[in-house]
Amino acid sequence: MKIILVSAVTMMAMFVPIAVCNTPVFRYALERWRSDSSRLILFHDGALDSSVQETVNQLEETSRGLHSNLEIVRVDLRKTKEQGVQDIWAELKDREGVALPYASIQSPLAAGKKVQPWHGPVTSKSFSTLGDSPVRRELVQRILKGDSVVWLLIRSSQQDRNATLRTLLDKELKRWEKELELPEGIGLPGSELYSEIPLFLRFSILEVDPKDPREEYLARLFHGFQPEAMDADEPLLVPVFGRGRALEVIPAGRMEAGLIEDLTRFLCGACSCQVKEKNPGFDLLLSVDWNRELFGEGFIPDPAEGQAQRSEASPKLLTIPPGKVK
Repeated sequence: MKIILVSAVTMMAMFVPIAVCNTPVFRYALERWRSDSSRLILFHDGALDSSVQETVNQLEETSRGLHSNLEIVRVDLRKTKEQGVQDIWAELKDREGVALPYASIQSPLAAGKKVQPWHGPVTSKSFSTLGDSPVRRELVQRILKGDSVVWLLIRSSQQDRNATLRTLLDKELKRWEKELELPEGIGLPGSELYSEIPLFLRFSILEVDPKDPREEYLARLFHGFQPEAMDADEPLLVPVFGRGRALEVIPAGRMEAGLIEDLTRFLCGACSCQVKEKNPGFDLLLSVDWNRELFGEGFIPDPAEGQAQRSEASPKLLTIPPGKVK
């Protein structure tokens, strides 16, 4: 699960633009990039007993009702011949406490890679916090109210380190709210805006207590990316934008003003590469109907990734002068 963190500016130098687009990355991702689905793989041996079946059915019903980007896949180990899922089970089966039926979540990363942020027994308790939690609900609300980027601060038990990191981040984000400007040409053909969410540069910090049982999924997810840092009780920062896309998982020891600037400039700059898979990051598991919240009832985006256009209504053509949009 460990990944190499690379400056977004360096990565973007390798990307080939497919069209002129002056929409900021954070807004383009919000309106045009569909959330990747995580797969919950349910491993079992033969028919499921009634209690397990009821638990899985309840999770499916809840996921549909909350519009969670979670896909549930049942895998009968007596019948499956799919090498990928057999390999996943081979890695899990000898671990302490693992017994069938058992579940594992696989979440996609950029460049076709996957990460396993969670695995556990098939019980209502173990499933209760997978798709939803207080932090994730607050994250979604901030994005829908117009926050450009929400920085998750995964706290350590050392309050002085948390405070130092937050002070640095808060200072730099306030600076860039004032000094950065949105790209020119927003609202013109190729840079249309499709939702009513206000467009301006606003950043916020949302703290996560990794010991809160309601946030177990997030804690385990970020631990998988930075196990050494979390085991050493080091706080982490995760910039989140768009439809819950986490750009990087950054230990406090790597965080400095220059990196905050690089990441902020990238996320607020013109979307030079519209293809989601060529951009860094991964999608969090969230429960929200993004299309309805952004565009209203009945809108289904074009299936072409990065080229979604509204068929039911014309885009809003805005005349926007250079500078911030408030």
